[in-house]
Amino acid sequence: MKPRFAIAIAILTLAVLATAQVPSGTLAVVNGEAITEAQVTTIAASDLAALESKKAASPATYERDKLVILHKALDSIIEDKLVAAEAARDQVTKEQVLFAEVESNVSMPSTEEAETFYEANKSQIAPPHDQAIPLIKQFLTDQSRKRYRDAMVYMLKKKFPVKVILDPVRTDVATLGYPSRGPETAAVTIVEFSDFQCPFCGGLFPTLKTIEKNYPDKVRLVYRQFPLTAIHPFAQKAAEASLCANDQKRFWEFHDSMFGDQAHLTVDDLKKRAVDLKLNTAEFNACLDTGAKVSAVNTDVEEGRKSGASSTPSMFINGRFLAGNQPYADIREVIEDELQRQSQSKAGGK
Repeated sequence: MKPRFAIAIAILTLAVLATAQVPSGTLAVVNGEAITEAQVTTIAASDLAALESKKAASPATYERDKLVILHKALDSIIEDKLVAAEAARDQVTKEQVLFAEVESNVSMPSTEEAETFYEANKSQIAPPHDQAIPLIKQFLTDQSRKRYRDAMVYMLKKKFPVKVILDPVRTDVATLGYPSRGPETAAVTIVEFSDFQCPFCGGLFPTLKTIEKNYPDKVRLVYRQFPLTAIHPFAQKAAEASLCANDQKRFWEFHDSMFGDQAHLTVDDLKKRAVDLKLNTAEFNACLDTGAKVSAVNTDVEEGRKSGASSTPSMFINGRFLAGNQPYADIREVIEDELQRQSQSKAGGK
């Protein structure tokens, strides 16, 4: 037998064995260890029972709500197994890992920080000031703890292989009629809710450019407006300007120009861009000055909030939610998982 042929047979055999070792009913595999549906449903039993009692009242969302519950339970098991794997590797206890990566980094916020939070949010805080401050301190502490736990899990997933088999939670987000580029028949659609003045959105811009370059036939990008007007004073008019440019079928040129230079987004700057891009400036200026696109921008923002977006950038990759300026590798991982799931689905349908 020729060496290359022997190697190919060996690789194929290992692949078959690896597939065979995943038992039926497995929802995830962490560092080679399967997590079964029975384990997940046991952890989620009380939440699933409560959902069943409400099934008749909300049948339309039942399946999605059930999937959310299962993923919450699955994530907790995955986290526990990742911490256990790290503890075994370092020959320490799980408690020691959690202390080193999470608890040792969490600090109680000061009274001044709590007061600042109270002043910024007091219209939405029900308890009176003196009762609210201790609650705010606890809330900020819990948020800090969550950030460190999330960072720990992210780091451990890079160390130990994790494969989630359970269907992802997806959110339906409208794409028809919104600015898009990439084939309509693309296997993966990325809907981005974004803000032209947001620095994190600016950071994501070249990453999505690379995604488009590397997946020209497989990925379609759809842009939805989500200007954070409370902190970005030029974002609203920039969003309107992009839609005014869209009326002249020049959305993406205007989009790329603004993300290429986020320091110049005043109305005068936007009008100069229209000149530089050789748009019909009379039509563009009238569109921008009359606020013709205010309603369209507001609709995007409202739909974004309903979909679960609260910050920018927020992405939905075939309905799977990703928040923030995600690195290329993480976006690619979701795209590849989507392509693999579709390939398996087609193979299973034959």
